[in-house]
Parts: sequence; C-alpha cells; structure tokens
Amino acid sequence: MKLLLIDDHAIVRAGIRRLLSSLSDISIVEAATGRDALIRYRERRPDVVILDINLPGIGGLELLQRLMIDDPTACVLVFSMHAEAIYASRALQAGAKGYMSKNAAPDEILVAIRRLAEGGRYIESEIAQELALQSAPEGHLLHRLTERDMEILRLLGEGRSLAEIAGELGVGYKTIANTCSQIKTKLGVSRTADLIRLSIEMGVS
Repeated sequence: MKLLLIDDHAIVRAGIRRLLSSLSDISIVEAATGRDALIRYRERRPDVVILDINLPGIGGLELLQRLMIDDPTACVLVFSMHAEAIYASRALQAGAKGYMSKNAAPDEILVAIRRLAEGGRYIESEIAQELALQSAPEGHLLHRLTERDMEILRLLGEGRSLAEIAGELGVGYKTIANTCSQIKTKLGVSRTADLIRLSIEMGVS
C-alpha cells in the first residue's frame, strides 16, 4: 500500500511513521506543504492520503479540494487537531473518506487506514456521534462560509496580510479584498480586525 502523509510538523510525521511501521507492505511518502503534497500525489498516486487541515500556504481543506479535482477517486483521511463535528462535516463534504482528530487513540488510525484502503469510510467514534446528534447546527456562523472563505479566514487568523493571502492562494489582491467584504457581510461584522478576532475565537486559525 502506498501512503502519502501530509503534515507540516516533522515530529507528527515521525510519530505516525513509527505507528504505521506495524503495517506490512506499506510505502510512505511525506510532504510538509500543500504544494509539495500535490507534486507527491501526482508522482505516486497513493492508495491513502493522511492530511492535516492546518498547513502553511495552501490549507488542508483547499488542498483536499484540489486533490479531488485532480483525482475524484482520491482516498483521503483528514487527521486534524480539530475534534469538532463541524470540521469533520466540512471535510467529508469536500470529499474526504475519513476524519480523525489528533486526540484519537493511536490504534484507531490503523483501523481507519485499513478501512479506507479497503474502499470504506471511517469517522472517529466520538465525532461520528456528534455528527449523528447534529451537534453542529445549521445556524452556526461557520456554515455560512465557503471553503475558500474558511481558508482566507484561517490565514487572516495567522496574521497574514491581504497581499500575502493573495500570493499564497494564487489570486489577485482585489479578489481577496472582495471576498473579505463578502465574509464580513456573512458574519455581520464591518472590520478586518473583527474577522481576525472571529477566526481566533472560532478556532479556524
């Protein structure tokens, strides 16, 4: 089985690699950024991708969308610090086949990888229960935002300027400025500083 591990923290990648050493016939390739991940994916066409949402530059959700455009059959397990159901819901809607938080038991990721490799799906048990109970109501502010909105909000929360965000996402400054105005309208705020505050408060950054 070929596996692509995408996480910007070397210690996390090393820990997962050690954990996966118990699996037989597995070949692991790593990437620390979204751009590198796209290159590695196109080179290797892995059977399973383990993807962290919080990546520098091209964020995890944005990368997930690009992977699905590049290969609609991509088998992606999102492995995130976010244990809230709303993040799992967004990842699954974007095309992920599975979702786990980094709080999960180590053995659970092995189960998840096997399940995805066999063509199935896997959601961490506690998060699956939250989704079933619909603990993330449709009225939640984040439900009003598109994936691109979320990505811009995340980068704002990291302290990036509009020009820097435009460069990271490969679009024009005016496009980012217009999108920020739309996000403000959706969230009912008037200043960019309010977007940054909301990004931090809602755990987007």
